[in-house]
Amino acid sequence: MSPVPKTPDIHLAQQPDADALLGRSPLAALVGMLLDQQVPMEWAFSGPYTIASRLGADDLDAHEIAARDPEEFAALLSEKPAVHRYPGSMAGRVQQLCRFLVEEYGGDASAVWEGVATGKELLARLEALPGFGKQKAQIFLALLGKQYGVRPKGWREAAGAYGEQGSYRSAADITGPESLAKVRAHKQEMKAAAKAAKAAKEGKAPGN
Repeated sequence: MSPVPKTPDIHLAQQPDADALLGRSPLAALVGMLLDQQVPMEWAFSGPYTIASRLGADDLDAHEIAARDPEEFAALLSEKPAVHRYPGSMAGRVQQLCRFLVEEYGGDASAVWEGVATGKELLARLEALPGFGKQKAQIFLALLGKQYGVRPKGWREAAGAYGEQGSYRSAADITGPESLAKVRAHKQEMKAAAKAAKAAKEGKAPGN
């Protein structure tokens, strides 16, 4: 397995300070991926930096977040500008993730992938994380491989379509404003196709 680069050049948040944190902090990267739903990608991935800043820290600490009073932590994420469209529920998910990391990995997010021999094993570990379904786990696996240098044997296959080289399907492929626009266009195409398929299916339903 390739060694993990110390400071990968990340552009997911499209903000220098937020992206620098994602590059140096495994927990920030995981939390950003967790937040990446129902909001623009750059909003989600700037969340870890916003949380760290509001905690008065230069990084996220799984032990500290896990031990925080849930109402206090939810209020922290709800301050304007809110960290997410649904800051209260996402605060609970972030704490749940951090508690899991404390219990299973001693609070070290990088331990989720360090030393893993195969992509299949890594995918299983990611899918076990609270808030990570198969799709989110595959996207994060692809992100680790493409941008963080975490490449256990078979990582592209385990990541599915998200692991394909030269694709613009997810956060794993964002390296700047141009690729962000391509990924956003792909997501819109997928959404439109799903909507059309649903409409066609409903049109063929009995009684229509």
